[in-house]
Amino acid sequence: MTLLEDLKFRGLVNQMTDEKGLEKLLSEEKVKLYCGFDPTGDSLHIGHLLTILTLRRFQLAGHRPYPLVGGATGLIGDPSGKKAERTLNEQEVVEGYSDKIKDQLLNFLDFKGEDGATLVNNYEWIGSMTVIDFLRDVGKYFGVNYMLAKESVESRISSGISFTEFSYQILQSYDFYRLNKEEGVKLQIGGSDQWGNITAGLELIRRMSGMEESERPDAYGFTIPLVTKADGSKFGKTEGGAIWLDRDKTSPYEFYQFLLNTEDQDVVKFLKYFTFLSKEEIDKLEVEVQERAHERAAQKKLAEELTRVVHGAEAVEEAWKISAALFGGGDLKQLTANEVLQGFKDVPSYKVSEKGLGLVELLVEAEIASSKRQAREDIKNGAVYINGDRCQEIDKVMDGTDKIDGEFTIIRRGKKKFFLIKY
Repeated sequence: MTLLEDLKFRGLVNQMTDEKGLEKLLSEEKVKLYCGFDPTGDSLHIGHLLTILTLRRFQLAGHRPYPLVGGATGLIGDPSGKKAERTLNEQEVVEGYSDKIKDQLLNFLDFKGEDGATLVNNYEWIGSMTVIDFLRDVGKYFGVNYMLAKESVESRISSGISFTEFSYQILQSYDFYRLNKEEGVKLQIGGSDQWGNITAGLELIRRMSGMEESERPDAYGFTIPLVTKADGSKFGKTEGGAIWLDRDKTSPYEFYQFLLNTEDQDVVKFLKYFTFLSKEEIDKLEVEVQERAHERAAQKKLAEELTRVVHGAEAVEEAWKISAALFGGGDLKQLTANEVLQGFKDVPSYKVSEKGLGLVELLVEAEIASSKRQAREDIKNGAVYINGDRCQEIDKVMDGTDKIDGEFTIIRRGKKKFFLIKY
């Protein structure tokens, strides 16, 4: 199976500017390709991951990625897919975001050796450009009617778009021209919302190279679908916000659980999108979904594979351990403080400062029980568990022996109500 055939099988082909030409190029050359990531926040999220992993697929097929951090375009704001103007960040903020995104991109691609990926930042060539240079040397190649026809601009005409965001496609187009001329990059990839910017870049390459209208540059554009769920909603969004690649914003356990909860109608598509499993392996998992959906084998595989790619093998084992402790009868006392924080991030918590506090008093103070009478009844009836063990001692005093990793105590009331006690 060729690279393009594999991408088609996985549903990763949305649009190509010249399929036959690109197929021929990929079969004959080690192609340099790029994709841009604007630093609009301090972390990439799971929605960006599909594009990053597509770059990796190209690299594994023998091609050379140029991941681009938009240190300059991040100061402007891409109107693509946005209904309103973005809030502009200060340069120091964008520089900080750029550094963090660079570090994340380094985790997914091979940057070693002469054939390794090359990380670039468009602030290197746009940051020093004067207004006169921009208007005379680049802007003159763009017709206003041509720019207005782009979907990213046309969709914003009625609600309003500033000249700042209107000019974004010129800057991104110049990135493609610059990388094509200086580095020999012949392919730009991106999400489907980037089609207009990508084709504008190809047009700029043609015009700045002095080609006739009928001529086409030796460069190509390729887009992948935006990731949506079967119900049409955007993938990667939860009630708590986005699913981030930064473990400090979304813990490996939360990341794992998010994927584990994938709906049956989406899981096979996401296995194709996000994993490097073979067609045969995915086909087997599809049969599992059809015949034994309750076992959730496909969801488990998706969660394991993707958590391993993003956070490493240890994070997968950590997620298993926390999941077992919470849902599979595992030993809570074997968790580390970090694992407790991941698994019990969203449960009610209470900070204890008094030493030797009685269990009855703690249940009331932490609002686990409504009164001392209720607390005593719960304890007597066996409804209170300390670190997974049932406690029926009404006179129980909470001392240092009840701490997990010296920092926490987990109290459960009934079957599912967890509470985290901090010291």
